Amino acid sequence: MKVVLFCGGYGMRMRNGASDDVPKPMAMVGPRPLIWHVMRYYAHFGHTEFILCLGYGAHHIKDFFLNYEETTSNDFVLRRGRTELLSTDIADWTITFAQTGIESPIGERLRRVREHLDGDEMFLANYADVLTDAPLPEMIDRFARRDAGASMMVVPPQSSFHCVDLGEDGLVGGITAVSELPLWENGGYFVLRQEVFDHIPENGDLVADGCAQLAKRGRLVAHQHRGFWKPTDTVKERAALDAAYARGDRPWAVWERDGAAGGAARTA
Repeated sequence: MKVVLFCGGYGMRMRNGASDDVPKPMAMVGPRPLIWHVMRYYAHFGHTEFILCLGYGAHHIKDFFLNYEETTSNDFVLRRGRTELLSTDIADWTITFAQTGIESPIGERLRRVREHLDGDEMFLANYADVLTDAPLPEMIDRFARRDAGASMMVVPPQSSFHCVDLGEDGLVGGITAVSELPLWENGGYFVLRQEVFDHIPENGDLVADGCAQLAKRGRLVAHQHRGFWKPTDTVKERAALDAAYARGDRPWAVWERDGAAGGAARTA
């Protein structure tokens, strides 16, 4: 299945200053940017056709893949001045780079790459800045068996704040952690059918327009995930993931857990 990645936003909360034009998916976690970790996740499950919805800072993403260095994350042998890779990351990936506008909302970005889906009835979509260990094959299979237009992965609330139950007299009746409330958040991992395009207007949004309209029609399903899921909306969150990577605590790297070796030896 093709994978659409939304990677054209400004990512203001991740930027270090006005001169920093690196898009959020290019923030580093270990030796590779966020977008690589997301793509590696999908590739591990056999989904290696990617459509990148570019916008702000697109040249950073293009340059990364045009000048990709396999030796950064793969073992290799240096023999007589030539590099022999023992495994590869992206040798079997197909990546479409599509400029979808600087200011475009996510729904409009999706509309602008529809032609690259080649009419496929089902496809995957992701914000390119959230890491998880969710069971993707199960998510896809469950959706494939349903008569629905879209599936959205949902996760428990991540906020560390507490909600306060107030009475009319100002007395507090109870305090509950947000994470303990019977609520679910959009987790940013989607399985979609072409039907979703019927509900996204020009300059519309994928969730507020497309998914909301499908929900009203009983055509949206949710995949509940209580396992690992981490966003990177802030510098602090990205730094926490980077530190976890450094100490070997990376549950999102399912390709390492499942012992995926990559490909056969190649000469570079």
